[in-house]
Amino acid sequence: MFTHLLVPTDGSALSTDTVRRALKFAQEIKARVTFFYAKPDYPVTLYGEGALIDPTTPEKFAEIADRQANEILGACEALAREYAVPCASASSVSDIPWEAIIEAADNAGCDLIFMASHGRRGLSGFLLGSETQRVLTHTKIPVLVFR
Repeated sequence: MFTHLLVPTDGSALSTDTVRRALKFAQEIKARVTFFYAKPDYPVTLYGEGALIDPTTPEKFAEIADRQANEILGACEALAREYAVPCASASSVSDIPWEAIIEAADNAGCDLIFMASHGRRGLSGFLLGSETQRVLTHTKIPVLVFR
């Protein structure tokens, strides 16, 4: 039924556990996987009449974000090799991860998004929301939420 999964990751322990579960699932259904990482945009913080001066240039920030994305996605690709699951990786700069996740799934032609639940329950989960909830609300692609 599903042949191409998008698996967003942020490199956290929860995310890595979800990557492993997604790979096991992909292995069982003989699907391929595209891992996705949303890189943060250069932060510009304004206070009063001026900007808070950050010693990191936008170019240096982008270089650090690229390096982090490569490390995180490289670790996912190594896990995929262990499971013998064909994979690809993608990343983009976005401060709105849920939008970037949906765009990445569309661009890669994925037919399922496999995501972790954020783990919050009750009022804090309702008030804080999650990227998973936003993806569920806005995408037309099926989403499998792993808890």
